[in-house]
Amino acid sequence: MADRSGGDGSVSTTADPESADDVNGDPISADAEALPDDPDDVGVDEAVKRRLREAYLNDEENVLIVTRVRSVGDRVAVEMRPPHGDATHTERFDAPRDGSLRESKKFLEFLEAAGVSPLDVDELVGTRVPATYDPETGWRVDPEYRGESAEGGENRFAAAREWLWTYRAWLLAALLVGGELAFVAVIILVYA
Repeated sequence: MADRSGGDGSVSTTADPESADDVNGDPISADAEALPDDPDDVGVDEAVKRRLREAYLNDEENVLIVTRVRSVGDRVAVEMRPPHGDATHTERFDAPRDGSLRESKKFLEFLEAAGVSPLDVDELVGTRVPATYDPETGWRVDPEYRGESAEGGENRFAAAREWLWTYRAWLLAALLVGGELAFVAVIILVYA
């Protein structure tokens, strides 16, 4: 059997310190951190976690995630939340009635923009919807997802209807108080 160790019979498994030099002749930097002996010290640095979290939140600041789709009376409510917050935003659409999808045209446009079939509405949960946030008005979903590609007159009617639906309790209270004040004013004018 041939001796491959160079003749002295022992094989060294340690690196020669003089052969650890780089091309320029400089020894390997002593600044390089050695692997920790304790397995508990191995992990992700907190600075890396913080930087990734900040970058993720900055990249995802103009997105809402659909969390729930439910029926509210004769409307469909699509509840969404930002990926890094607890606030919710709800979009309401007309629900199908009388076995026809004609009444829920805006909801169908929302589903189409999200890439979800009306037959697979379960896939809508988890969908990311582009949106912008204004501190005064709150979240506003991208017009493509709101079905605002239609004519301006129809949009104004839909916006007015949405406003009436949102403030219906306040409008009823204003009508009752205003009616009572008008009645009092008429009584005063008649008997004065």
